[in-house]
Amino acid sequence: MAVSYPPKPRPGDRIAILSPSAGLPAVFPDVYELGLSRLRDEFGLIPVEFPTTRAPAASARERAHDITAAFADPSISAVMASIGGDDQITVLRHLDDDVIRANPKPFFGFSDNTNLLNHLFGLGVVAFHGGAVMTSLARGGAMHPLSASSLRAALFTPGWHELTASADFCDEPNDWADASLRHVPPRMWPVDGWSWEGPQRLVEGPLWGGCLEILSWLLQAGFVAPPQRFDGHLLVIETSEEMPAAEEVFRTLRNMGERDMLRRFAAVLVGRPKAWSFERRCTAEQKAVYRDEQRDAVRRAVAAYAPDAVLVFDLDLGHTDPQLILPIGGDVRVDGVQRRISVRY
Repeated sequence: MAVSYPPKPRPGDRIAILSPSAGLPAVFPDVYELGLSRLRDEFGLIPVEFPTTRAPAASARERAHDITAAFADPSISAVMASIGGDDQITVLRHLDDDVIRANPKPFFGFSDNTNLLNHLFGLGVVAFHGGAVMTSLARGGAMHPLSASSLRAALFTPGWHELTASADFCDEPNDWADASLRHVPPRMWPVDGWSWEGPQRLVEGPLWGGCLEILSWLLQAGFVAPPQRFDGHLLVIETSEEMPAAEEVFRTLRNMGERDMLRRFAAVLVGRPKAWSFERRCTAEQKAVYRDEQRDAVRRAVAAYAPDAVLVFDLDLGHTDPQLILPIGGDVRVDGVQRRISVRY
């Protein structure tokens, strides 16, 4: 099935803000409002809330109704998630696919929103991994410049956009419960950029993937397209603050290999692992071990099932800061010779 880009919004347009997963805008309203204010002031968009956006106890059916309504509303030009969660997979069967297919719009989200990104991919609609209201948009102090420029390009600018590796990163976000940190940037650490392995060649194709834990759930539920659908595609994966063990990362990718799926990807792009959470406050040494073990797990699986794939580690996406936007179903060019990555927004 061919996947097409929906029309892009313009400054001054209305953007639907939904909570397809957790209703955290009701729990941390000031964080949420900060993200909304930046959408208005820095991007010129008019946020429009739907009934379940601030409803923490909304049912899967009610959240699905809001998603369908946002796509159906002719006054809405784009859709963005407030935040992720852990149960969006229960929402999918309540969506009206005919309505969404007939009214394609850019959708922005990540983490648990990998569910909806994959669903839109199945409907033939390009969607965007990244850009949730309460994360990069509500970052303490200001948005990271790379996050802001990537989101602006993905929202408003069609055509090719070359990604830039960040010189610094963070995986220890500010505590939302501490209001004094709203205007304080999170602590950043210097990094060396992306790490390239595998064949030195240029590959180009549609992108698929997202948060690896959610991809595993989707595979278990049978919500992923048949393996042959991914011929010539590129894969992107990243892991969340739940910090899955390296062996679990390997097993998920191994299972994709046994599904006759992994070998079909011409490149595998891997986000910089998030190695700290409020429940698991790792030291610098523990972080380094966790990241090394995860990279080794990915290497093992790719070597066994996709040895011809270009492999790139430590992209700035998903659950770390800054956050580059990637088009799921959209075109991506990975140049293993010049070591450059471009995406078509």
